[in-house]
Amino acid sequence: MTKQHGFTLIELMIVIAILGILIAIALPAYQDYSVRTKNAECLNVAAAAKLAVTETAQDRGGLDKVDATNTGYEFVASKYCASVKIEATNGVIVTEATALSGGNPIAKFKLVPTADKGRIDWACTETNGAKKSQLPAECRG
Repeated sequence: MTKQHGFTLIELMIVIAILGILIAIALPAYQDYSVRTKNAECLNVAAAAKLAVTETAQDRGGLDKVDATNTGYEFVASKYCASVKIEATNGVIVTEATALSGGNPIAKFKLVPTADKGRIDWACTETNGAKKSQLPAECRG
């Protein structure tokens, strides 16, 4: 009598079903992670704008004296970040991701500064209705 080695057909079918379920769960999570990291590029690039706003506010005596023209900040688009703009009043910064980021709708962030006891804190909100899972943690609020 010979002993059979290997897997039966039902065992192989169970393994394939389990793998299918795991892939169905993991793939959307990975896609959200990928879009989230691309959207985060705009926040990383906006660090220079935040520094320009902060320095201008310290130099001129407050956020109310900061506008788009007196900071000296200029932005050049990158692969995943279409724009970073300092608005006309109070140093508010608005960013927009590119279509290459993969988000639908495209993420747009608004960074609002508040001055308190010699420091400037930034609040980030997403203004275009992008999925929460595709946003960096500091902008999900």
